[in-house]
Amino acid sequence: MKRLISLALACLAAACTAPGHLHARSPALQAGQHPQPPVAAGGYEYQLHLPPGAARAEPDEERWPLMIFLHGSGERGSDIAKVKVHGPPKIADRDPAFPFILVSPQLPAEQDWDLARLDALLDHALATLPVDPARIYLTGLSRGGHASWRWAAAEPGRFAAVAPVAGRGDPATACALTDVPIWALHGDRDDVVTPEGSFAMARAIRACDGRKSRLTIYPDLGHNAWDPAYDDPALYLWLLSHRIGGDAR
Repeated sequence: MKRLISLALACLAAACTAPGHLHARSPALQAGQHPQPPVAAGGYEYQLHLPPGAARAEPDEERWPLMIFLHGSGERGSDIAKVKVHGPPKIADRDPAFPFILVSPQLPAEQDWDLARLDALLDHALATLPVDPARIYLTGLSRGGHASWRWAAAEPGRFAAVAPVAGRGDPATACALTDVPIWALHGDRDDVVTPEGSFAMARAIRACDGRKSRLTIYPDLGHNAWDPAYDDPALYLWLLSHRIGGDAR
């Protein structure tokens, strides 16, 4: 399944890269490598995945789509390998051809995601990696899903598309998201973060005349909406179909 995801996405991801100036970055990074994580400007350690083309990119050649993945409560701590337990880092760890630059920060124990630190992390990625700034995607699960809603509402112009999984947003912020493509995914039997957390956001965005959000509710599923969500190539194809300033060609 993981290999099929990469094969399905590789052509679209490559077709959507764009020429432009690239900032200097470490030549030691190789495709699919997960190096000893550096401390980013915001203070978060992170896992880094580079697809083959991004690892080989030179200045004024390709720029690549960037995915920021925010994990849930269970992956907090100081063992960076825990970030790869679920979601895109798990997929990329098994398949080096996963066609996004993937930055997956880790929360220290007992902390919650801090938007200022996340902004600094994203700025760091833009300054050091061959990222297409029009193709930045945000996703997260559970606690990371909550943060995805919060960050997107606070900085809607930073993201081409957002996919909160099993997360809860604040409907009071929904009008900030009317122009952001959002795909929320949730299990209908989730008793940890009830699906109303996604339903309320979908209703509030529609009430603000937003027309770019969608909602998937998995039947007979509890809190673990992330396995079916991230195993589905349709989610990645949907992300890649969007870019800041208009849909991808």
